[in-house]
Amino acid sequence: MTRIDVWLWSVRAFKTRSMATTAVKGGHIRLNDDPVKPAKTVKPGDRVTIHTPGWDRVLEVVDPISRRVGAPLAVKAYRDLSLPRPEYLSAPVARRDRGAGRPTKKDRRDIEALRGRENR
Repeated sequence: MTRIDVWLWSVRAFKTRSMATTAVKGGHIRLNDDPVKPAKTVKPGDRVTIHTPGWDRVLEVVDPISRRVGAPLAVKAYRDLSLPRPEYLSAPVARRDRGAGRPTKKDRRDIEALRGRENR
């Protein structure tokens, strides 16, 4: 039996165990569609839902490992049942060229239009 926060860290769903614990405490993790606490144990067949903005990742527990392992072994510890990640979450972030200087008034208006804000 493995704690859910340790399992999420072990299968590399979160970078650190404290990040996994914080996500569970914040209500972003559900076990079999029920909210859980970090000490809840997982067993094979359980369904873990990780809520992120714009996308829910659904994992089925295959092996309740309790130690962080390499990525090839971590992938074997769960079955990914989630829908494909939306493309808009993978889009590159727009950046200004380095050394381009301060934006002009027209540049700022264009940036605001891209963000969806009205021009004043």
